[in-house]
Amino acid sequence: VQLQASGGGSVQSGGSLKLSCVISGTNSDSYAIAWFRQAPGKEREGVSVIGRNNADTYYADSVKGRFTISRDNAKNVVYLQMTSLKPDDTAVYYCAAGWVLSLEILTLTAPLSDYDAWGQETQVTVSS
Repeated sequence: VQLQASGGGSVQSGGSLKLSCVISGTNSDSYAIAWFRQAPGKEREGVSVIGRNNADTYYADSVKGRFTISRDNAKNVVYLQMTSLKPDDTAVYYCAAGWVLSLEILTLTAPLSDYDAWGQETQVTVSS
């Protein structure tokens, strides 16, 4: 599986952005897709993850209620709609693919090495 992330940009506090992660390769429905972010000087952290369908989602507490993850299986795309953005959301964002039946993947508790593929980074900058 290969992933391609896009959609980052610069917005003011309170603004919105929508990230996209295009999935290519075989057996794409075997993968859960997670979004991670990494701010300068900080560790990479899981933001949200989605299983096979839009009913199977999980969010980090820091983004719950502000970010929405969704999946269009017909187009093989996972989206991360980000609203009410804060300067603390500033980071490079990545999407990653992990085994869809892994509870650790679906709760963002798996080690980074458990993910099978990573997309390239997309920068999100939120100014105050």
